[in-house]
Amino acid sequence: MNRTEPLVLGIESSCDETGVGIVRGNTLLTNAVSSSMEEHVRFGGVIPEIASRAHLDAFVPTLRQALEEAGVTLDDVDAIAVTSGPGLAGALMVGVCAAKALAVATGKPLYAINHLVAHVGVGVLDGGELPENLGALLVSGGHTEILRVGSLTSDVELLGSTIDDAAGEAYDKVARILGLGYPGGPAIDKLAREGNPKAIRFPRGLTQPKYMGSAEAPGPHRYDWSFSGLKTAVARCVEQYEAAGQEPPVADIAASFQEAVVDVITSKAVLACTEHGITNLLLGGGVAANSRLRELTAERCAAAGISLRVPPIRLCTDNGAMVAALGAQVVMAGGQPSGVEFTPDPSQPVTSIHLPAA
Repeated sequence: MNRTEPLVLGIESSCDETGVGIVRGNTLLTNAVSSSMEEHVRFGGVIPEIASRAHLDAFVPTLRQALEEAGVTLDDVDAIAVTSGPGLAGALMVGVCAAKALAVATGKPLYAINHLVAHVGVGVLDGGELPENLGALLVSGGHTEILRVGSLTSDVELLGSTIDDAAGEAYDKVARILGLGYPGGPAIDKLAREGNPKAIRFPRGLTQPKYMGSAEAPGPHRYDWSFSGLKTAVARCVEQYEAAGQEPPVADIAASFQEAVVDVITSKAVLACTEHGITNLLLGGGVAANSRLRELTAERCAAAGISLRVPPIRLCTDNGAMVAALGAQVVMAGGQPSGVEFTPDPSQPVTSIHLPAA
């Protein structure tokens, strides 16, 4: 197998995007994505069974599109990489089974890849080798984490995460409360530009001294987030206006909610970086498309002397290219294939970058 510039096909199916990406070493050849988002709109969120069925329908056409765009065949591929977790169990199963079938049919080595670390690995496709002293802030519909990345292929540590709703999930729920539809992130981001972010002081979860502690004696959730209380506060705010017979100021509520989210995300991320000697930060995940999050992260990183890197939006959302990118890094680092005996792990920790053979 070519371990210098391997041609790797990556498969992603952890949620509602069916992604197939192909990379050669650190070079992106294609990134084909089929989303089932429209099928979930009337439910106001992702329905796992619908997502799984959509993956079944979309996989072969998306695979064919990727191979055609890259101008390669399955015979040309050096290795196959697939998301093994974390994610929705049924959705993961579709991608993993497809990858195993391809591996058995072609005789190509198969690598089971961590979805979250892949969001970091995609950085090599936009700017080349990742810098030292690296951290990653991942913000999406299913995940909100701050990571320390000692080595992309062998040393990733979770510093903090959400203890309830992910940021993107909170956006979707608040959008539903405000009657803005699904997905909530883009709708709230757009409406927030018309509102006053200081109109309403919504709570910043887990920022009190008992949770934060001090630098010498950190609290139990120093780098963690909680958005459930914020979501409830928005609901109560709307109820109070309606009980008084008044129309809720939706734009102001959206702007104030968004400010509360990005304020606490960025402040805790920068705190984690400064206290762990992290001087370079990668921002990834679907919510990285949020204009205010990008703006405030850049502002606070600059003030703290932290270099910020944000991949293009198409590489921040779930996609097969990020899986292929991390798979290629594992291959080039001498990592061994996972075989076909592994099972998807919906709760796969970031420390498990790729699954070893059983």
